[in-house]
Amino acid sequence: MTDLFQYPMSYPGWWLSNYYYFTWTLAMLFLAGGWAFFYRYGKFSYGVDFGCFWKTTLLVFMTTIALGVPSYYNTKFVAQHGNDGDSIALSPDRIEYRYRNGEKKMFLLKDIVSIYQEPVTYNPPPKIFIVAKNAGLRDSITVTEGKFGLPDADKLLSALSAKTGLPVKRP
Repeated sequence: MTDLFQYPMSYPGWWLSNYYYFTWTLAMLFLAGGWAFFYRYGKFSYGVDFGCFWKTTLLVFMTTIALGVPSYYNTKFVAQHGNDGDSIALSPDRIEYRYRNGEKKMFLLKDIVSIYQEPVTYNPPPKIFIVAKNAGLRDSITVTEGKFGLPDADKLLSALSAKTGLPVKRP
C-alpha cells in the first residue's frame, strides 16, 4: 500500500512560480524613483558640496534597500513555501518525491543510506535529508518539518525508518 504525504499550498501556483519577478520589479521601480529624484534635483558639478553628498547618500540607501529587501523576502519565502504543492509517496519498495511542477525523484528503499536532520539551519524550517546511494552516485530529498512543513512528517519518517531499518538522526 502506498502512503501519500502532501505539502499544503498556501499561495496560488502562479505566485509560487513567479513571486521573485514581482519582488525584483518593484525593487527596481523603487530604485528608478531614487534615480529620477536624483536627476530632477541633482546638481551636476565637479565640486564636492553637501547637496551632492546627501543625494549620493540617498542613492546608496535606496540601492541597498532595492537589493536587500527582495533578497531577504525571497530567501524567507523559499524557506517557508519552497515545498508547497509537493508530495511524497512511500510504497513498500520505494520513496517518490513529486515536485509541484511535475518533476519526480525516486529512490529504492534498499538504496537509502541515511536519514538525518541538518545540525545547523540557515532558514527556520528544519529539514530532514533522506540520502540514497545508487551506482556510486549520492542524491537526496528533503522533508521539511515545522509550521510550514509537511503535515504528518513524523509519521512519514517513522514509517520510512521502519521500512529501511535506519534511524532518523537528529542533532
